[in-house]
Amino acid sequence: MNQRALYKVVWDQLSADKPLVILAGPRQAGKTTFAREIAAKGFSDTVYLNWDLPKDKRRLIEDPVFFSKEPRSSVSSRPLVILDEIHKYRDWKNYLKGIYDQFAGEYQFLITGSGRLEFSRKAGDSLAGRFLKFHIFPLTLAELSPRRKALRDFTDHPLEGFDDSAARETARAFRSLWEFSGFPEPFMKARKNFWSTWSAAYGHQIVRDDLRTVADIRNLDLVETLFALVPSRVGSPVSMNNLAGDLQVAFETVKNWLLLFDSFYLTFRLSPWTAKISRSILKEKKIYLFNFPVIEDEAARFENLAALEFLRAVETWNDQGLGKFSLHYLRNKDKQEVDFLLAEGNRPFLLIETKLSDEDPAANLMAFQNLLNIPAVQLIKKEGVKKIYKNGKNNILVVTAHRWLSSLP
Repeated sequence: MNQRALYKVVWDQLSADKPLVILAGPRQAGKTTFAREIAAKGFSDTVYLNWDLPKDKRRLIEDPVFFSKEPRSSVSSRPLVILDEIHKYRDWKNYLKGIYDQFAGEYQFLITGSGRLEFSRKAGDSLAGRFLKFHIFPLTLAELSPRRKALRDFTDHPLEGFDDSAARETARAFRSLWEFSGFPEPFMKARKNFWSTWSAAYGHQIVRDDLRTVADIRNLDLVETLFALVPSRVGSPVSMNNLAGDLQVAFETVKNWLLLFDSFYLTFRLSPWTAKISRSILKEKKIYLFNFPVIEDEAARFENLAALEFLRAVETWNDQGLGKFSLHYLRNKDKQEVDFLLAEGNRPFLLIETKLSDEDPAANLMAFQNLLNIPAVQLIKKEGVKKIYKNGKNNILVVTAHRWLSSLP
C-alpha cells in the first residue's frame, strides 16, 4: 500500500509535538513502507538504518551518531532519522535517550518496531517523557474507505450519517479482508494459496524467532500448541485454567504466554465492562487474532473482523489525544452477552452485536441497551440490510457490516 493516509494524519500531529516518535504494530503491517513514504514526501534529507542489516548494525556500533555526519541539502534542513528494528539492539533505550538529549533540536527521529519494542519497554523505561507513540494496524475497512465520519459526529450520532453510496466498493474490500486478512502483502496479492503459506510462516516466525529472544521459554512446541488453540477460543471469555489443563502446564505459564502473544501482536484481548452491570463477570477476557482468516468458524471470524476494526479506531483516537477511549464486551453470570461496548473515559456510548444474517435485534442487545440507555448497532454479514428498530426510548440499527464499519473515524 502506498497511502495509509489515516496514519499520516497521526504522524503529522505527533511529529509536530515531539522530535522522537515511535511507530509500533504487528510484524508486516506496513511500518517500514509507511516510514519510507513519510521520508519521501515530507523531508529533503533522510537517514535510514535497519538494525537487521549487518552493514547498518556495524555502522551504528562503530559510530553511534553516524547520522550527524551525513550531508544536508541546506544549513536549515532538519533531517529525518529512521531507525528500523532498533529495539533489537540490547541497549536501545539508553541509545535513544542519548541521541534525543543531544540532537532533539536538530533532527526528527522515527523509530519503528513490533513486539519486542512493546515487550522491552515494560521492563523500566528510560525514555519517559521523551517520545510519543502511535500504532499502525493491518488494513481495515475504515482505512480503505474515503468516507469516514468525523469522530464527534460518530460518538454523538453513531446510527446516522454514514455514506453507503460506495457499498459495492466496501463490499469488495470486505471480501478481500475476509479471505486474506488486512496484512498488506497477502491482501494485495489476493491469492488464497499465498495467504496460506504466508500465514503458516508468520505465526511460526514470531513464536520461534521473536518470543524466544525475550522470554525464557523451555518448550516452544507447547507455545505453538497454545497459539494453535486460540482460533477455536476467539470471541469467548478465555479460561486460563482450562488452557493450563489442556497443555498440562501451570496457570502462570499460560498467563505469561498469552501476555507474550498480546505484546507481539499475535492476539489482542478485551476486558469486560462492569459498571452498572449486575452480576457482571470481572476477570475473564475475550481473545482475538490479528490474522483472523485462520478462524474456521464463520461467526467467530466475523466477530474478530469487527473487533479489529474497533481496536484500530480506539487506538488511533487515543494516539491522537482525542480522548481516553476503550473497547470492551458485556457478559454477566447468567451468560447474557453483547459482543462490544465502546466507551470514552467512564462513559459507554455504543453497544455493538455481530450476527451473520439475523435481522432481528438480539434479545441480549436489547436488554443491555435498556440497562445502559445508549445507542446500539447490530452488524450482520448479510448484504443489503439497513433497518432501525425501536427499543423503548432508544434505537437499534441493524445494518450490513461493511456499510457501517467503513465510516469509522
